[in-house]
Amino acid sequence: MNIKEFKQQLKPYKAVLGFDYGAKRLGVAVSDLLQMVATSYKIIYRSSWEKDWEEIRRIIEEKEIGGIVLGLPLQMNGEEGEMAQEVRAFAAKLSEQTDLPILFWDERLSSSAVENFLIKEVDLSRSKRKKVLDAGAAAYILQGALDALKFV
Repeated sequence: MNIKEFKQQLKPYKAVLGFDYGAKRLGVAVSDLLQMVATSYKIIYRSSWEKDWEEIRRIIEEKEIGGIVLGLPLQMNGEEGEMAQEVRAFAAKLSEQTDLPILFWDERLSSSAVENFLIKEVDLSRSKRKKVLDAGAAAYILQGALDALKFV
């Protein structure tokens, strides 16, 4: 689905859920109900699809989610690699469980941008950065999509 279709299906006054997908960890961010500001929320340490879905379902209910943005890790040349296919498979599983609209958002360099910010601006140690990087990357991805929605 493209961003225009996503915006048309997105209900007003519902938050948007953002994910930075990883095989071991899933960075999670949530927008406000006006869909203006993304905030890092948590990291889901992945185990099985059933447990992952249960945690995601709980977030959808608690945070009044109206749509999902998934970071799509494109290669630097814009092509999709193995990890992008994993993200698409994850999205397909989500689609089987919920009818929320799902938007893929180019996440190239999102983790490195967040890590640079955490080093230069916040001066976090390596061990502390590791604890917040995935959720921070999810917020970065989600904020990019939220900003783009304003112009559609």
